Amino acid sequence: MIRQDHVEPREIIVAEAIQNVVSELRMVDLADYVAFLRMGRIGNISDIVDSAAELYFMPGTLRFGHGGEAHVYWSNPPRIVLDLELRPRGATIYFTLALREKDAAVEVNYVAFDEPANDPLENTNFLRTAIREAVILPSSVG
Repeated sequence: MIRQDHVEPREIIVAEAIQNVVSELRMVDLADYVAFLRMGRIGNISDIVDSAAELYFMPGTLRFGHGGEAHVYWSNPPRIVLDLELRPRGATIYFTLALREKDAAVEVNYVAFDEPANDPLENTNFLRTAIREAVILPSSVG
């Protein structure tokens, strides 16, 4: 797939928005991801993503995109790649999340806007605002 223009700032926006979800996804054992992906247990992966996302996003905002890969070799550190969809109001971001031992990476594949502006910067700013509005803010204790 050809990458859209202006993807880098959008990757940063998505990566920052899902940091807490990534931490939750890391709580699942690597062997579980490998088993579920290799055995085609996509529903199990979807449940894991839904459970992690519901703590930080409005319902249905972040979900598994029905694809993933387990890269587990003798010669390299393991890497789990999950296809995800972030659906804030007015946009859908299709991206992959690569989980490795010490880090994670987001690669935005495509962004679809319900009503795109002619200015890509305006679309990026809209995306930032829409994602912020989809985040569940922690309640203040006090």
